[in-house]
Amino acid sequence: MLKQSLLSVPLLAVALATGTGFAQETPKTAEPTKFYKLEFVLKEGEGGKVLNARTYTTTAAGEARETAQIRAGAKVAVSLGQSGPSANQYQYYDVGVNIDAQAIREVQRDVTLSLHVEADISSLPTESGPATPNIAAPTIRHNKWSSTALVPLRKTTMLYSSDDSASKRQMQLELTATPIQ
Repeated sequence: MLKQSLLSVPLLAVALATGTGFAQETPKTAEPTKFYKLEFVLKEGEGGKVLNARTYTTTAAGEARETAQIRAGAKVAVSLGQSGPSANQYQYYDVGVNIDAQAIREVQRDVTLSLHVEADISSLPTESGPATPNIAAPTIRHNKWSSTALVPLRKTTMLYSSDDSASKRQMQLELTATPIQ
């Protein structure tokens, strides 16, 4: 019996030293990736009244290395005049909405989302103004924003707002972030 006890003590010491003892630590499992519905609303207004609102929605993964992108737009042809007897030349301009959201993560569980948003919006004016002689190209409005924001989940938050430098209009970008269960 004494021999058996003497053999058991060294075996127990070896088992504990190598980490294969009786009380093993359970391996931690990584949390599953969370997904969010991001609904951006672009509003154009004047004098406190909304004149135009467009909605852009995407699904995004809540991971630092992921980027959600929205691209909506058109190529607009602007006449450069005639180079020959009947050939008209055109210059094409990209106008539309580009929104990128990245580094998306919850900072307070089920309460607040942190994300970096870049928005690039360009458009042609819709109102007709006095014609300017000898100018073939229209004015293209352009807004570009970039920042990191804290957004309460399930609540609409204004991310950006800016005045149009050529009119009394204002452009705003709002975001509502909703977890997808």
